Amino acid sequence: MIEYVWGQLIELWSFFAANLDWRRDFVDIALVALGVYWLLLLIRRTRAVQILAGLLLLFAVFAASQLFELETVSFILDRFLPSAVLIIIILFQNDIRRALASVGRGFFPNVAERGIAQILEEVVRAAQTLAQKRVGALMVLERENHVDDQIEAGVRLDAVVSKELLTSIFLPYSPLHDGAVVIQNGRIAHAGCILPLTLRQDLPEGMGTRHRAAVGITEETDAVVVVVSEETASISVVMGGEMSRDLDPPRLREVLRDALAGGREEPTPAGEPPPAAGPPARRGADEAAPSPGSVQSAVSAAGQSEAAARAAGGR
Repeated sequence: MIEYVWGQLIELWSFFAANLDWRRDFVDIALVALGVYWLLLLIRRTRAVQILAGLLLLFAVFAASQLFELETVSFILDRFLPSAVLIIIILFQNDIRRALASVGRGFFPNVAERGIAQILEEVVRAAQTLAQKRVGALMVLERENHVDDQIEAGVRLDAVVSKELLTSIFLPYSPLHDGAVVIQNGRIAHAGCILPLTLRQDLPEGMGTRHRAAVGITEETDAVVVVVSEETASISVVMGGEMSRDLDPPRLREVLRDALAGGREEPTPAGEPPPAAGPPARRGADEAAPSPGSVQSAVSAAGQSEAAARAAGGR
């Protein structure tokens, strides 16, 4: 076996020595290395890593079967591995779609920003409508990390994000209103999903299953979750396990835009007021504070009124 390996190495070195062009091949290898690195960044912390490891293991077993002349294993894998390209395309279709979408966003950033803004506007309008009707809702907006590994059950939709569809899903008579809606790649991918619940005990009082599920999914992924409470009709946003509560539509729109349009802003923790917009205007303070002359006039008017009342009582 050692002689076989050594002979293969000698043959490989002879091939490189006869055909290697340092400049061209260096550029070629560098491009391939960058592509592999980008692919690994794309699929990190996803189920695709496990699938890729399984395929690499199959190739290693095939090489070992060739080396040790295991005819049966070699025959089976020889019939199976030629279809590996098709298998990879089927298994990684979501990741391939995501990769192509990210490349498109890089070349056409304005189009991508307009698409994100439209989706966020539909989510904000739906949350506002549901809060006015006191209907509970749970909307998960996926970012870089996949949430498919964290959700259970659910119905696949693959529909356009719209206020009307989101509202109809969460109405009480809808069969999907109890679960969460998952928005992936700019579309409503799933509805009626079950999310993992957080085990934290320090959440504010009154936090129900929806809020615990929102915190749970954001502890495992980098998703952004919009929660509408049916008890208080309040709107909350959860990111990274932190919750921002009692958001009005403008503030909700701002938080979602910062989170999904490239920023990583964490929401204001529950119980803390939002950051102040700035010091109050001088004019407003002057208008609110009464002048000394106005105070003196008010006191004189009060004294005259009291004297008139006493005179009327004397009569």
